[in-house]
Amino acid sequence: MSNTRKVHIKSFGCQMNVYDSHRMADTLAPGGYVESASPEGADVVILNTCHIREKAAEKVYSEIGRLRVMKDEAAADGRKMLIAVAGCVAQAEGTEIVRRAGAVDVVVGSQNYHRLPEMLRRAEAGERVVDTEFPVHDKFGALAAPDREQIARRGVSAFLTVQEGCDKFCTFCVVPYTRGAEVSRPVADIVREAERLADASVRELTVIGQNVNAYHGLGADGAPAGLAALLRALAAVPGIARLRYTTSHPRDMDYDLIAAHAELPELMPYVHLPVQSGSNRILEGMNRRHTAEQYLDIVRRLRAARPDLAFSSDFIVGFPGETEADFQATLDLIEAVGFASAFSFAYSPRPGTPAAEMEAQIPDEEKSNRLQRLQALITRQQRAFNASFAGKRLEVLLEKPGRLSGQLTGKSPYLQAVQVMAPASLIGEVVPVTVTEIGSNSLFGEMAVRAYAPALVAAGA
Repeated sequence: MSNTRKVHIKSFGCQMNVYDSHRMADTLAPGGYVESASPEGADVVILNTCHIREKAAEKVYSEIGRLRVMKDEAAADGRKMLIAVAGCVAQAEGTEIVRRAGAVDVVVGSQNYHRLPEMLRRAEAGERVVDTEFPVHDKFGALAAPDREQIARRGVSAFLTVQEGCDKFCTFCVVPYTRGAEVSRPVADIVREAERLADASVRELTVIGQNVNAYHGLGADGAPAGLAALLRALAAVPGIARLRYTTSHPRDMDYDLIAAHAELPELMPYVHLPVQSGSNRILEGMNRRHTAEQYLDIVRRLRAARPDLAFSSDFIVGFPGETEADFQATLDLIEAVGFASAFSFAYSPRPGTPAAEMEAQIPDEEKSNRLQRLQALITRQQRAFNASFAGKRLEVLLEKPGRLSGQLTGKSPYLQAVQVMAPASLIGEVVPVTVTEIGSNSLFGEMAVRAYAPALVAAGA
């Protein structure tokens, strides 16, 4: 291999995959690989796949077909291009990928990214490599740490994986089979990574896991620590102004985590708490192990701890056996909570999951009708939530230049995109912004001039 090579990593799906893509790039960097924004001209292209969405595997094979054309063109020019498939589809499909797609050189499972350099060396020598065995050691500690320059290129907000895998075994979900059992990083390791991120000007951390509030990493006292204890440790890291976490399960929303929302000003007042359905009968069929009433009680307790807290959630409509009454129970729950945002999907069977074998599968037309009705309700709630900030002040973390000259875009505490005229010198700052206009996808506002007068004067604003 030459000293410098280009690697393009395309992420599909969740924040975990974005984080994993960064870690793959960090692991390859010592070997002379630099990240490329495009597959054109890349020496290695990695598809970091997700198995949650419908027809995930088919979409991957379609992408491989497009890359095969590039690979053939590179070969015609005397250049070698390697194609790797990583992530959950790789974990689920394994050797089937190299059987179906001759252009693929490497298949790497969701917990083996630390072995990528060696796998690429073997592929460079002509071997087709498949590695989807779950490791017996902690995968987190085996991955290379990013350097300051790599972190800085990724912006002032960062994802930080603290937990992986899931032991819940919801009947519709493939995660326990593609990501394995729950495992958590030690608190000290996470804090060290957070300190590196803060040193590179990261201001906001989103700690992530497939089931993040089941976090149980080793604490300083040698005993398992919960997510609340971890968040308190991260809040003490100098430079970190904001904390978030996702994705949670209602079963693991304990009293200590609820209390942390009242205690920590760094912890943003926005919780993503998937419920999936408002029908107890469907929740039982999903093996969610909570009821609609328990979910509503958690919402009540969280709002009692922090009254300005807002919620987002996940919903699946058309689960096998769902009646109109079951679906109405979901709409009733949405009305009762009032969500700031939500992700909603029509149920689609995942091979190997119990729900795929259930009777009373719902016709696609009915699933589509229910999904449209649910999304219309969520959209009304989201618009009302955004409209409630008209004329009000929000603390906004400025992240990057906006579309207009002299404009910056940032995030509110509620993950709303906010556009404001401000100098680039304020990127990374949390500034007070008065909302002047509600757009379809963003809020627009004016910054309080007095608070940042020197910077504004220096920029000629």
